[in-house]
Amino acid sequence: MDAAALVDKFLQFGEDRNIEQMQAMMAPNSKIEFPGGKLFSSQSEMVANAKGRYLWIKKHRDRYFVGVNGDQTTVTSIGTLYGENLAGVPFEGIRYVDVFVIENELITEQMVWNDLCESGVLEVA
Repeated sequence: MDAAALVDKFLQFGEDRNIEQMQAMMAPNSKIEFPGGKLFSSQSEMVANAKGRYLWIKKHRDRYFVGVNGDQTTVTSIGTLYGENLAGVPFEGIRYVDVFVIENELITEQMVWNDLCESGVLEVA
């Protein structure tokens, strides 16, 4: 298994809003954690929570780091976010780090860190 390629495919499905394909890549009872400790149990739940925050968002996926510990593979994706806020104002260059834990070629955990809130780009005057 090329774990970085698996995560890249997963993230591309996210950008394409192919939620069914994303969910198929996740193990049952997987955990998704976003900034502020927001926990989700499915990709559809996570996407529903994101509505009303921005019009669209995508990632420049710059680097991947892969580590193996027994049966678990961890993939860290680092890059920047770009998109449009609710007022249609474009933004870019917002840092993100996503950490994925993979077991049996399925994602069991997705942990997300980014500077969206701190950047102020989502604020609509």
